[in-house]
Amino acid sequence: MGEGYRKRQYPKYFVNKISDADMENTETQISLDFAESCGYIEPELNTKLRKKSEEVGGLLNHMIHHPEKYRRKSSGS
Repeated sequence: MGEGYRKRQYPKYFVNKISDADMENTETQISLDFAESCGYIEPELNTKLRKKSEEVGGLLNHMIHHPEKYRRKSSGS
């Protein structure tokens, strides 16, 4: 995610990297479900962490659909 954010002046590159971060976030949700099903974490913790992950996903989704809002401001203006 940091790599994409530092390159936000290039919208296509930015969206590509943020999309990668969104996929990683989805993998995290799958890992949480796996951890719960194996008894490593309690269902309540999975729910709490999944909610946080869904919040992150919402933010990433906004960045993907509105990359212009995250464009670096030029220092010369």
